[in-house]
Amino acid sequence: MTKFIGTGVALITPFNADLSIDFDALERLLEYNIANGTDYFVISGTTGESVTVTPDEKKELITFISKINNGRLPLVLGIGGNNTLSVIEEIKATDFTVIDGILSVTPYYSKPTQEGIYQHFKAISEVSPKPIILYNVPGRTASNMSPETTLRLAKDFENIVAVKEAGNNVHQYLELLRSKPKDFLILSGDDDLALGVALAGGSGVISVIGQALPKEFSEMIRLGIARKAKEAYDIHFKLMPITALIFSENNPAGIKGVLSALKISKPNVRLPLVEATDTLKLNIESALKTLGKS
Repeated sequence: MTKFIGTGVALITPFNADLSIDFDALERLLEYNIANGTDYFVISGTTGESVTVTPDEKKELITFISKINNGRLPLVLGIGGNNTLSVIEEIKATDFTVIDGILSVTPYYSKPTQEGIYQHFKAISEVSPKPIILYNVPGRTASNMSPETTLRLAKDFENIVAVKEAGNNVHQYLELLRSKPKDFLILSGDDDLALGVALAGGSGVISVIGQALPKEFSEMIRLGIARKAKEAYDIHFKLMPITALIFSENNPAGIKGVLSALKISKPNVRLPLVEATDTLKLNIESALKTLGKS
């Protein structure tokens, strides 16, 4: 699926001071990314604070983003959870007219076996009208989807076309790259490992920092996919400090701190998250200054 090659960004959900959605900031963010090389958008992922966005707000986000985007970039929608039947019901109830793919996280909290994970995604595959990107993020779900399970799903279901692998595990990435079906995409969900994954044969990234620095980050990934390691690492080394900073407290507080410093959106997050500390904000401003961004 060439739509999902390159740099996708896991969009934040900008909030006003009263924690209502800041649609003006969201429009600025979308236009900024479209103008600077982002390849596709991911709506309602972890970075979008999907767990505290209401179902009605999610519909509003889809409508607004699709209107502003106006078909310019592919759109991926996050639909996942640990209640398989609820996920299926949401898929059946969703209008996918403007959506190009689904990003679906492995079941969290319940800690299913590998067979349970397989059966969960089998059930989703059977009802999904759009291509599915699996999302493995064991640091959040407390359940790692093994390479064997990912590859089994990739081979058994044509509409499971990619995995966003975010286990921060180099060996797991390499096992997936070594054994994957030809057209199955391995996408990095770890910004710090994304270049290495691209150089090793990955198809790109679904990034957090990419939405704040889309020109630099997307160029780095393009160079990585083209196996131009020297040029790509020149960019990677420059971005290392800011990439580390945004995950030093929590995500998306860190990236919202960066976007606030860039005057794109405000730093507000919804509880139980809290916004970046003053110390982190100062460190972010310093890192951006080094990059010539403030």
